[in-house]
Amino acid sequence: MKKNHWFQDDEDEDFSTILHQRTEELYQIPDAKPDRKGLIECNVLILRDIVIFPRMVSPIFIAPGPNLLAVQEAQYNYETMIALVLKDVEKETFDLEDLLPIGVEVAVGRLLTMPDGNSSALVQGRRRVEVVEFVQEAPYLRVRARPIEESVEVDRQVEALMRTTRDLFEKCVQLDRSLPEEAHLFSLNIHEPGWLADMVATAISLPFPERRSLLVQTDPVERLKRVNWLLAQELDVLQLEDEIQTRVQSEVDRTQREFYLREQMKAIQTELGEGDVFTREINELRERVEKKAMPEEAKTQALKEVERLAQMPPMSPEVSIIRTYLDWLLELPWTEETEDNLDVNHVAEVLEKNHYGLGKAKDRILEYIAVRSLKPKRLRQPILCFVGAPGTGKTSLGRSIAEALGRKFVRVSLGGVRDEAEIRGHRRTYIGALPGRIIQTMRRAGTINPLFMLDEIDKLGADFRGDPAAALLEVLDPEQNFAFSDHYLEVPYDLSKVMFITTANTLATIPPALLDRMEIIEFPGYIEEEKVEIAKRFLIPRQLDESGLEAGEVDFQEKALRKIIREYTYEAGVRNLEREIGQICRKIARLKSQRRSYPHRITPRLVETYLGPPQFFMTEAEKEDEVGVATAIAWTENGGEIMPVEVLILEGKGNLQITGQVGEIMQESAQAALSYAKSRARDFNLDPDIFERLDVHIHIPEGAVPKDGPSAGVTIATALISAFTDRGVAKDIGMTGEITLRGRILPVGGIREKVLAAHRAGLKKVLLPERNLKDLVDIPKKVRSDLEIIPVTHMDQVIEIALRPPDRSHSRRKSVVRLVSQELAREKRREREEERQAESEEG
Repeated sequence: MKKNHWFQDDEDEDFSTILHQRTEELYQIPDAKPDRKGLIECNVLILRDIVIFPRMVSPIFIAPGPNLLAVQEAQYNYETMIALVLKDVEKETFDLEDLLPIGVEVAVGRLLTMPDGNSSALVQGRRRVEVVEFVQEAPYLRVRARPIEESVEVDRQVEALMRTTRDLFEKCVQLDRSLPEEAHLFSLNIHEPGWLADMVATAISLPFPERRSLLVQTDPVERLKRVNWLLAQELDVLQLEDEIQTRVQSEVDRTQREFYLREQMKAIQTELGEGDVFTREINELRERVEKKAMPEEAKTQALKEVERLAQMPPMSPEVSIIRTYLDWLLELPWTEETEDNLDVNHVAEVLEKNHYGLGKAKDRILEYIAVRSLKPKRLRQPILCFVGAPGTGKTSLGRSIAEALGRKFVRVSLGGVRDEAEIRGHRRTYIGALPGRIIQTMRRAGTINPLFMLDEIDKLGADFRGDPAAALLEVLDPEQNFAFSDHYLEVPYDLSKVMFITTANTLATIPPALLDRMEIIEFPGYIEEEKVEIAKRFLIPRQLDESGLEAGEVDFQEKALRKIIREYTYEAGVRNLEREIGQICRKIARLKSQRRSYPHRITPRLVETYLGPPQFFMTEAEKEDEVGVATAIAWTENGGEIMPVEVLILEGKGNLQITGQVGEIMQESAQAALSYAKSRARDFNLDPDIFERLDVHIHIPEGAVPKDGPSAGVTIATALISAFTDRGVAKDIGMTGEITLRGRILPVGGIREKVLAAHRAGLKKVLLPERNLKDLVDIPKKVRSDLEIIPVTHMDQVIEIALRPPDRSHSRRKSVVRLVSQELAREKRREREEERQAESEEG
């Protein structure tokens, strides 16, 4: 039988020959012949997840069951079958309605048994058929179907569609390596649109639903249009894959090329005894670390990082991070230091040459030099805090100290710093991490013992990023800063040899813990005499030079300088004074450049010509003795001032009112002064009940300027007693001091500025608390000789000195106190008479 011929042993035959032979066998099976109604009857081959198109050959796998029985029966009868596709491939069991109504007549080749028990065979599609009815259901399906004829007239539109399909298919074949070149050549010989559509659909990888929809599409042109669209989609995907593949391949080729070139270069350098660049750099780094004088812990860390670097590929992103870290370790000064100039006389000369005044600060520096000269190995460095108003020379004095000692001077401004990492640095894990400002500045200094100035330490802030003031505690603490820890370095750094000087405008905003680590040196501000001397020594020569004028070409009279200081500047420092002097010098320089005549001597009249009308006016002493007006001398940040205190007595109900924008402390001083006056009423020949009928209004002029402090207590009490007793206060006496309820006078601050203000205002006597006599050592001798300074301990002494005796020439003047006193006396006499009359009537 032919059946035996199909299953002959062909293990030794060539595979291609066998395949060709098995394909030829398929063509020998004839198509089913239609009956008189044009119908054919065949066994059914049920396909679950594959689609066979007409004229196409494809292998299939057949499991034991109805399909295998149907195939064996068809082969035995040497006839074709009808392949029907399931609508839902997921269903295990199916009904007849689950099969597509359109199928394909197929020829099934010889069966081959597989090791797993299934069978395989080649299947060739013949033509589409439409199922008419099922004529048998067991043991396998058998159907009667009508062949579908596909005859299409190929016009120009269909020809264009076929040509487009061939072109797209050609491009797909070129891009998809799984498609053989012969597939495109085969498509060129197909002249039927339906056949071309089925052939392309079989060749390309289409999803099963698309294959199924193409199978049931009986219109050849529509089927070809759909295939054309699917080809365009497939081509887009293939082009994208090709582009990605090309890019990846080029990158791989470039990397391989670089690797090859580097290996070649490394081999050449090895032959020449040079080694590669990266290795050479690592060796140089290792040598630098070995030669660098640094603590053992830092050197161990540096060598560890060098070894890590050697194990990394040169193109690793972490290489630059390690290199930067090693650069910081190698460039920091670990042992390099300058030798201090410990000649006390030399340091004194330098400080005196660069600065006038500032005796306390200079003395403290000279004391430090003296101690170091006696004990050069003393490790503990002073941490000074210069506190004073802007422009008083804090920063410039620090620079002069560095020059006198022969140390490097470095400065960091802390104003507005709010991030703790600004002080301690960032961890190296962060991108762009750097050490903090302390370590950065030490690197810039280049020595381990510079003079380090921390400017504006009172303006540090704190927010969610931490408290930089707290981070400074370790920097400024001599017990800790020998092993300062920066987050970036992660090795201790010695700051114990650094001389730290901090500057601040006020102590109020500095945290107590930080303030405790510093030695406070106050810069009280320059007095007028000092400003005049500073202008002569420093400001005028500097401004003449900056304005292009020759030294000595313009001379400023002392009266002119005093006029500028008093009427055009209002400051503790000398910055505005230098600006005003510079303005005059520039105006003279302009006249000189225009070849016009210009003054060589600046007088007070020329000051007003060049600077315009005065901007400030000094408070002058009273022209004559006044009742209820006493002169206080007060301290301000810009120097001392005299301050008149006015008291007015009004009829009322015993209220006290104080105006002039005074603070709470001054208000309490006024209440204490009034209580003292009430307690001494009988000593001043006043009826105690009079205070219940009078209102007291105390006013401190210049109401726009805030005032506070206890120093005006003596002055307010004097003015009050003057107003109640109608005795004038001496016009040439200034006073200061805090008063108690018992009349005792307590010491106050700012004596130096207050006494100088009294001298400038033309006062002759100054009343000071006795315990403030110690502060007179800072006052120039000329001022002490011009003024009569009287120490007082009690208010009785002040009244005796400051108040004039009652003036009988003013007895006719009826003051409010006298009128109310007389009225009160009449009322009391009337009450006594009424009491006597009542007693006599009762008797």
